[in-house]
Amino acid sequence: MHAETQYRLSAADLEVVLAMARTGTLAAAGDRLGVDASTVFRSLQRIERGLGQSLFARSRTGYLANDLAQSLAERAEQVEAALEDARSAVHAAPDQVSGTVRITTTDTILVGLVAPALQALQAQHPNLTYDLRVSNELASLTRRDADIAVRATRRPPQHLVGKHLGSIRVGLYAGRDRGITYADVEAGRAPWIAIDDAIPEHPSVAWRKRHFPKVVPTYFVNSLQIAAEMVAMGAGIAILPVVMAQARSDLVLLRDLRDANQSELWLLTHPESRHLRRIATVYGHLAQVLRMP
Repeated sequence: MHAETQYRLSAADLEVVLAMARTGTLAAAGDRLGVDASTVFRSLQRIERGLGQSLFARSRTGYLANDLAQSLAERAEQVEAALEDARSAVHAAPDQVSGTVRITTTDTILVGLVAPALQALQAQHPNLTYDLRVSNELASLTRRDADIAVRATRRPPQHLVGKHLGSIRVGLYAGRDRGITYADVEAGRAPWIAIDDAIPEHPSVAWRKRHFPKVVPTYFVNSLQIAAEMVAMGAGIAILPVVMAQARSDLVLLRDLRDANQSELWLLTHPESRHLRRIATVYGHLAQVLRMP
């Protein structure tokens, strides 16, 4: 490639590079930008031709950003954050916080911790809205599809900033008044409800395989919330987070699994966006009120 003389990157160029770096495909980048994939392709060609070098490696799975593209994307994020901050300053009164905050977490943590905390914050800042995404992965935060993550992880990504909220204790639970005891568990008389394939690194999987290696679960589900509902209806037993189970009257603790390899809960956000007023307000509130039992 030969660079055009004194090519000047525009804000629109940076927006294209950022969309491609976040998504890795022309179609997904087009969805973010509000244009079709062919328009993104032509824009990317023009930018690379103007710079005199490639920004992305093409493959069958998509577009992989090289070092220059990553550097440009980081600067584009700073521009994006500054513009958003400016818009908030224009539209919000001095004592008001408004806008949408995107939060990614798991169904368990959302129901047990995040939703009650946001409900309390809503009374103080009624102009805030929340886009809540339930997922078992950090990917959505890494791609900047979310502003804040509340995640169970032992190693939070180094490019994020956050606060350690504590350990996630788990216990073995049965449905209340279902007549199941821990003696039934030891005798193999209680069906198991497990999440092996959905969250294979979850402490419940390792604990069960260590203490009951011959057990074959009767049910496999992809959500701890679903597992709790099935336990409550009497379908079997399951290892559940204490933060979820203790808030329910239809579950009974058979054994507190303090010997399980517990997960750590983290509140995470991006260093580039944590100063934005809406994100800082929500992040600060969650950091102050979220506590593990």
